[in-house]
Amino acid sequence: MKGRTISPGKAQGEAIVSREPMGFYGGIDPKTGVVIEKGHELEGKCIKDKVLVFPQGKGSTVGSYVIYGMKKNGVAPVAIVNKETETIVATGVILAGIPCVDSIDIDKIKTGDKLVVDADNAKVEVE
Repeated sequence: MKGRTISPGKAQGEAIVSREPMGFYGGIDPKTGVVIEKGHELEGKCIKDKVLVFPQGKGSTVGSYVIYGMKKNGVAPVAIVNKETETIVATGVILAGIPCVDSIDIDKIKTGDKLVVDADNAKVEVE
């Protein structure tokens, strides 16, 4: 799948997919990488070392720093794939150096799929 590069780099890993938008500030614990947003479909799941796939971000601009904090704490996803990356997520992945691609049809990806993310060339492959 061809998309648009938001933050360069290459990564591969198991997909964890949300069909709902994600908020990082108050939505994910920056010390553990566990989704803590009440009622979110990924509540209680850990995103550490996964390829996090979701339509777009939501919420506070502080979310950018939560993404950066997760990277510093070693609990960040290895890559992020979005339908549309808005500025909060874009700023966070660039600060943290997390590969990110958007303009991807995320409906073709399921939790557990093995993904190869080549953000340098704006490509996402399901193995």
